[in-house]
Amino acid sequence: MLEVNEIFGPTIQGEGKLVGTPSIFIRLGKCNFKCEGFNVEYETPSGIKKCSCDSYYAVDMAFKEQWQQMNAQQIIKEVLLLEPNYKIDIVITGGEPLLYWKNEEFQKLLKHYIENNYKVTIETNGSLNIDLTETYQKQILFSMSVKLSNSLEPLKKRVNVNTLTKIITETEGSYLKFVIDEGFKEEANIEIQNILSSIPKVDVFLMPMGDTAEQINKNSEAVINLAIENGYKYCDRLHIRVWDNKRGV
Repeated sequence: MLEVNEIFGPTIQGEGKLVGTPSIFIRLGKCNFKCEGFNVEYETPSGIKKCSCDSYYAVDMAFKEQWQQMNAQQIIKEVLLLEPNYKIDIVITGGEPLLYWKNEEFQKLLKHYIENNYKVTIETNGSLNIDLTETYQKQILFSMSVKLSNSLEPLKKRVNVNTLTKIITETEGSYLKFVIDEGFKEEANIEIQNILSSIPKVDVFLMPMGDTAEQINKNSEAVINLAIENGYKYCDRLHIRVWDNKRGV
């Protein structure tokens, strides 16, 4: 079984290479990171105040009672109820979906969508060891949001050169994206260059940090300038600019 935090859409992909593309999102629960450095404040169901990323409700096990146990067929059925009258992109996100990579139901889900000619994106932090042994696995687009030191996660945990290299070389079009604020610009530049020096050539997208449109606006110019200086691509976080951190859109 898979722990499903939410399934929602149709909406648009808000960030990365396919920004603006109509999509349905399957958000799985659990993550191997906390990312307390991203400073999104929230309160658990029991009233404890914490900081994490903007998907804290799919990261913090304190929300587990809100997650639903589902198999691949149940997820496919629920997605089908949301689909428009065309083949829409499927985005599998989290949390950290690659925690389920060896789960049989997860692989059934991926295989179903790929073999039925859907475009499938997995949004991942790229830190976990995986093997791409099946043809359908190599047709997935991996959107790898590799964490920098501003996440407050340790370097050895957040940067997995072997996994990044494997995904870049064995899939087509997979890419890296980094979340940055204006006060972290110089440190981010050094850290990104260190990561890129250890892996094959890959597209890099820089995104402004923030879980509100106001914060995105505050950080976007510095991030745009950093992208221009280094030949990276700037990517807005369109879902936040339009809806702040509202869920299910």
